[in-house]
Parts: sequence; structure tokens; C-alpha cells
Amino acid sequence: MAAGLHGTVGSFWRATAVSPGYPALGGTIETDTVIVGGGIVGLTAALRLAEEGRSVVLLEGLTIGGQVTGGSSAKITTQHRLVYRHLIDTLGVERARTYAEANATACARIRGWIVDNGLDCDLETKAAYTYATDPGQADEIAAEAGAARSLGLAAEVLNRAPLPFETGSALCFPDQAQFNPAAYLVGLSMTVTAMGVGLFERSRARTIEEGERWRVVTDDGEVHAQNIVVATNLPVKSPVGMANRTRPHSHPVLGFRLEDPALIDGMFITAGEPTRSFRMGRDGEGPVLLALGPRFATGQVGDVAALFAELEDWTRRHFPVAAPAWRWCNEDFDTADRVPLAGEPDPEGSPGFHVATGFNAWGISNGTAAAMMIADRIAGRESPWTSLFDPTRPVPEGFNPGGDSQSRVEGPDDIAAGSGGVFSRGDQEIAAFRSADGSLQAVSASCTHKGCTVTWNNADNTWDCPCHGSVFAADGRVLHGPARKPLPSVDL
Repeated sequence: MAAGLHGTVGSFWRATAVSPGYPALGGTIETDTVIVGGGIVGLTAALRLAEEGRSVVLLEGLTIGGQVTGGSSAKITTQHRLVYRHLIDTLGVERARTYAEANATACARIRGWIVDNGLDCDLETKAAYTYATDPGQADEIAAEAGAARSLGLAAEVLNRAPLPFETGSALCFPDQAQFNPAAYLVGLSMTVTAMGVGLFERSRARTIEEGERWRVVTDDGEVHAQNIVVATNLPVKSPVGMANRTRPHSHPVLGFRLEDPALIDGMFITAGEPTRSFRMGRDGEGPVLLALGPRFATGQVGDVAALFAELEDWTRRHFPVAAPAWRWCNEDFDTADRVPLAGEPDPEGSPGFHVATGFNAWGISNGTAAAMMIADRIAGRESPWTSLFDPTRPVPEGFNPGGDSQSRVEGPDDIAAGSGGVFSRGDQEIAAFRSADGSLQAVSASCTHKGCTVTWNNADNTWDCPCHGSVFAADGRVLHGPARKPLPSVDL
């Protein structure tokens, strides 16, 4: 555990919703559609296609529920902070309305699938609140309420948020919902496998090749398919690059025991920065207050542990809680216009290849909507959301400027026990972690995606890429893409 940090490392959602266990892929399988990634996009697309009677194979690099969706704040809501006024001003009323309708449809379908399939995932109806921390934000709150209502969403302005501390005015969306996202994914996995979907865990896609059919190769098998859906948070492969069309960000997340869980009735987020987002959840021992924020650029902060300390301090000053019981980082990708990138990047040159990314921290509804749209297109149906989500729409030049390692040291002697550092040896960049017993574990510091130099995350004990958000374990194993290959070991 990083010095000064409290809590078990890991998402309590994941700890309370364990995958039933699926085999690794072996041999060769022919199918209509192969899906790479078992998060909310991948499993939603699998469900929609299975409902159509189509053959589907889904490959998950690690385990179901163990990745980004399983670490989210898990709000099933169309309230995405202050997004609708922005979309109307920048994209126009009709495209803003399409965004609202896509997310409202997705939220309704999530709730419907939970009920229809009897998924045990702690679904609760709650209001969602965005609240002002500065009196000057009152006009923004009012403008957002008006914008949301003009697009057909229910929204009201309150004098203050229903919280045990003073706030400014608040925007309230009633009749939203929350759930355990990892349990939802586990439930979806059991639903789709019962419908005939072939689901394989610990089956990372090592190569994706185009021929008469798409060919996805793992360590021990391969899948041939007419269609492919790359649903890996940021695509591990795409005929049109997505890496510079998006920008990675992360959040520290803490889970606290709260003396009186009734103090928090709803889902809350601040209107401005620094981000403070919170709601109640539940682990194996009882209610947990989930607190999230502030956001930071992945791999571009040299002391992530300080952000956790800041969040802990803020939460303990505003709620009657003790030290946190849980902590983790979660990652998402932003787009320039705050709308996801999803669909076929190159339908003429690479037909049947679909991607989904850039959910701007609202992946529960945006990811579900993107998956529904992709499944409709694979099934040969038009979707009213295709144009809005177009993954090849123009992006401002330099939207993702990348970054450099924030962990540079002169040499291995400058790396303290329990810490990591990056140093040069000739032309080679080396990333080394010193364990508590003083031994060093060294890997290449060059991200295997596009070669950027990684940063040590001193809260999660991971190597994080400051350019495109890949995350590696201390020993170099891939935890999150877009990288597909581990950081090679280095002999010191």
C-alpha cells in the first residue's frame, strides 16, 4: 500500500460480483460477429445480437466485470453534468436532442434488461443532482435545466442539493437509477451465454487481421467472423486511428463506511472543478459511500497518491466517515465535442469493423447506446444515432497532445522502496519498481502501443501511459489497452 493511503486496493463492485468463470479460447471458431472486450459495450452488443438470433463470440482479456465498467460510479442517468446547453450551443438543437434520446433509450433498456432477465445487481431508483459550489454557477444550473427540458428531459432547479452540508443551487433529474455495474455485467454474461454466445475470459486479442473474414488471434486460439466489434475502452485496433481523437483521464475513487447511509439519497456531482461525485453503494459488509474525483490526465501526474489524500480529506470534512475501506483508479476517454465515437470507421475499406470509445465519463448510458447502435447496423437496420456517433467526424488538431513520463530519476539508486522510477541507460528508457525488500523489477519504459514513456502511478502501483492511457502492472503485464503486448523485462 502506498504510504499514507488507506483502504483495500480494488473496486468493491468487483469484489462483490465475481465472474462465474469462463474458459480461455482454444482452437478455431467461425461465427457471425466477434466482440473484443467484455465491458458494458461488448456485453450489450452481444445481448442485442443474440436477441436477433445471430452467432456471437466474445473475448475478454481478463475477467468479466473486472475492468473499467466494474470500477465506474455506475449511474444510470441522462444527467451528464452540464452537457445539454453545451451541445445545443456547439452542435445545434437536433444533434443535442439525438444525444438526449440515445441516452434516455439506453437508460430505459438497462432497467428493462435487469427486470426482464432477473439480474441481481442492486438496482435502485434515485434522483441525480448536479450542484453548484460557487454562487456564480447558479446561472449555469438554470441554463442547463432549460436546455434539458427543451430536449424532452425532466429537469428542475432546487435552491440547494439535499446534502448534509451547504451547497449552491442544484439541477435535479428525477427517476434516474443506480446499480452495481460489475454484478450487472456478470448477470449479462450469464444471460448471453444461455442464449448461445461463446464467451471466453483471459483471451486477449493479440492480433486482428483482415481477409475474406476478420481473424482475431489469442494466445491459444482464433476466431473468424464477418463482423468485429472492438469494445476495449480505447480500441486496440481500428482502420482509422482513435488514439489521437480521444484524450485519457482518470479519477481516484474511495469507498467509506458511513454512520448514517440515509444522509445520501441520490447521485451527486459538482457542476465545476474539482470533480466531486458520490452516491451510496454496497459491498459484502454493508452500505458504502462511494466518492470520486478530482479527474486527472492519465500518466501525467507524478503523485497520484496525493489526489487520493485530497479526496479523503474532503470527504471526511463533509461526511461523518472514518478512513476509507476501498480505493482504486478508474479511466475513461474524452472527445473534443463530448459525444462518443462509435460505428464503422471505414465501411468501404474495412466493412464490418466497428469501434466504440470516448464516453466522457458517462459510459453506462453512452456505452449502452453505442452498443445498441452498432448491433442495429450489424443486423442491417438504420439507427437514428449513426451520424451523431460517427467515429470519423473532424477532431481539432492537437486535441491529444500526449505527454512525457512524470517519474524520471537519475538512476536506480534514486528509487525508494515501494516506488517506481524511469531512467535512461544509453538509448534505452527503463522503468523500475523497488519492492519493500529492496529488490528491483525492471521493464522497458516505452509503451508497447506507440512508444510513449510511462509514468509510475504511486497509488495503484502501475505504469501508466501519458499519451493514450494504457496501464501496465509493475511487472509489465497489460491491465488496460490500447496496448496489447506487455512491457518487456529488462535485465539490470
